[in-house]
Amino acid sequence: MSARIGVTVMTVALALYIVLVGQRAWLLVTSGEPVGIAMGLALVVLPLIAVWAVGREIWFGVRAAALGRRLEAEDALPDEQLVTRPSGRVLRDEADAVFPAYRHAVETAPEDWRAWYRLGLAYDGSGDRRRARSAVRTAIRLEGRQRPAG
Repeated sequence: MSARIGVTVMTVALALYIVLVGQRAWLLVTSGEPVGIAMGLALVVLPLIAVWAVGREIWFGVRAAALGRRLEAEDALPDEQLVTRPSGRVLRDEADAVFPAYRHAVETAPEDWRAWYRLGLAYDGSGDRRRARSAVRTAIRLEGRQRPAG
């Protein structure tokens, strides 16, 4: 739930930023000065890039959560009981101990989105967020290919 609050706060901050920058961009574009027009156009491009990046991350979160719920409904989430810190994060040594089984599952069935999603959870537990996100993105892509068209 705290992640959703963080996303909401960042999205609201981005919206405020876009409004304020948009006002400045409008003033610069309508100034009639070549330098002002160029700066105003640059101020329009940067918020568009920010909106694209935030939208992409929100879509990633929505799709990843949907796959997690689907695995949970299938009773296919990892069932290891690992020791956690008071914050709820898994101890790295605990995650590292179960990691090889999830890596092997992906090597055995590279087109199985479920295996990739579980590998992403294992990477996350091991503290490797970059690889975790990459594995979950692969799971999302593979699940999308397997979903019937219609």
